[in-house]
Amino acid sequence: MNVSLVQSLEFAPPVTLFQPRHDEECSAVVNRGILVQSSFNTVCAIEYLKSHNVDPKVIERVLLHPDQRRKAAH
Repeated sequence: MNVSLVQSLEFAPPVTLFQPRHDEECSAVVNRGILVQSSFNTVCAIEYLKSHNVDPKVIERVLLHPDQRRKAAH
């Protein structure tokens, strides 16, 4: 095995799994959608997010995979 390749991998910067938020308005809509889900149900949250043109992949991720949500800013 190439030692320099192993060394370069050891010092590689960590991979970011989630892209940083760029659109605070969309972020607020998604957060409200999560609240709708906890207050009512998932179907209501889906409809809310769809009505605000949230990407279907984002809807699936935030509502069905809460472990994959971005961490709240402190």
